[in-house]
Amino acid sequence: MGRNMTLIYWKSGKFWLGKFLEYPEIMTQGKTLEELEENMIDAFQLMVLDEVPDEYMLKELAIAM
Repeated sequence: MGRNMTLIYWKSGKFWLGKFLEYPEIMTQGKTLEELEENMIDAFQLMVLDEVPDEYMLKELAIAM
C-alpha cells in the first residue's frame, strides 16, 4: 500500500533539509536530494510505524475541518 505525501525541502549550507507537510514533526537532512528523500522515508517509517505489530488493520476516517 502506497501513500503520497508532500515534501517541503530547502538547501542549507552543505545539506538539503526537509519535512513532510502532513507530518511537520518528521524532519531530516541529506547531502543530496536523493539521500534526503531516502532519509525522509526512513524517518516516516520509524516515527509512524514504530511499535506497530506485523499484523494490523486499516480503516479510513473522515476528519471534519
